[in-house]
Amino acid sequence: MAKILLVHGSFQGGWIWQPAAAALRAAGHLVYAPTMEGCAERVHALRAGITVTGAAEELAELLRYEDLSDVVLVGTSSGGMVAAKTASLAPERISRVVFVDALVPQPGESTKDIVQRGDADPYEVTEFARGPTRNDLATRLFAELEGAQKDWALERATPHPHGLSDVTADELKDFWDADWPNSAVVYCVHSENPPEPHQRRTVEALGAQWIEMDAGHYPMLTHGEELAQHILG
Repeated sequence: MAKILLVHGSFQGGWIWQPAAAALRAAGHLVYAPTMEGCAERVHALRAGITVTGAAEELAELLRYEDLSDVVLVGTSSGGMVAAKTASLAPERISRVVFVDALVPQPGESTKDIVQRGDADPYEVTEFARGPTRNDLATRLFAELEGAQKDWALERATPHPHGLSDVTADELKDFWDADWPNSAVVYCVHSENPPEPHQRRTVEALGAQWIEMDAGHYPMLTHGEELAQHILG
């Protein structure tokens, strides 16, 4: 039985993992898919001061309180930053790190240097969060989804806390200074972001396994069983 911690990305919550998590649980694995502060069902907790490090500290404490070790840690999209920071805070509890179409800036990098928004609508910005318009969600971010699944995802998307959208210059330095020998990068060939060159740099820096999926940015929704197999390795 594998123990798996799934870390969601921007405008999401733990809900984004439901199909992949169901496949993993059906195979007998222990799966955690928590929602970060200020997101989804925790949107009422949105506040100033939410950060990648703070979110990672919460996940590291989850691992400690649940007495988890040999954990497969998985991050997607901007959740790659939180997963990387979590790994650096609790390395003795992590056996495998998997980045699924994920942002993992190297020291000195910012997500602004990496993400390409093209002709996307401007973000709708509030004091503590930002998010895409419903039109941008429907026609660009969730374009690969169809029918009831698309409606389901649109109904659940929430703005993302500002502090979870980027890292400071050295916030992930401890992660990059460590060795993660059993790591993997899952690149989704139909996804605009993060761009392939960024994900290639992640593979090269980690010496990680490179996996390609014929999917867009949400393979956990559209290809849940296939992604579950890649997570396990």
